[in-house]
Amino acid sequence: MTRIDYYFSFLSPWAYLAGTRLEEIAARRGAEITYKPFSLVDAFDRTGGVPLPRRHESRQQYRLQELRRAAKKRGMEINPSPAHWPTNPAPASYAAIAAQSAGGGDMGALCHGLLRASWVEEKDIADDGVIADCLEAAGFPRGLAMSGMVEGAAVYARNLEDAVAAGAFGSPFYITDSDERFWGQDRLDDLDMHLAGEL
Repeated sequence: MTRIDYYFSFLSPWAYLAGTRLEEIAARRGAEITYKPFSLVDAFDRTGGVPLPRRHESRQQYRLQELRRAAKKRGMEINPSPAHWPTNPAPASYAAIAAQSAGGGDMGALCHGLLRASWVEEKDIADDGVIADCLEAAGFPRGLAMSGMVEGAAVYARNLEDAVAAGAFGSPFYITDSDERFWGQDRLDDLDMHLAGEL
């Protein structure tokens, strides 16, 4: 079975705009997803990226236009300047890591639920209650928001190292076990074609 390492940040609007298309592609192509939330800010520092506040104004304005257009193309809501952004992505990341380890729920629904909470619902995804609600909605125990913190912190740090070593430098970033790399939600069709043997 093909494996897809999915590197992403809960701070990324582009990860939100990916929706659950990755999960749909994986189901269709018989692939397995390993969810690897990582620190995007630290990855920028390590790979030559520039955090949003330090980007030139023209780049920031273009980003806003692209977000609006991408959301419209996908028929998705988005608030490009949500109330609780940036926030600390670590608690949500730890919960996702704990959920993947525990199993029994829908990881795609969990990740998209947390991203939607930030980019549409004006919720703070660093809040334990928000995280617990998203866990429960995706079929996981609410308590994973707290119980997985120690293991989650270690895996979260390791995910950053894995991302840099594997060549991931943005979010969302998809890497197959044949080392084909796809950066951005707008490359999901290419990933699908690759898994189908067409690209």
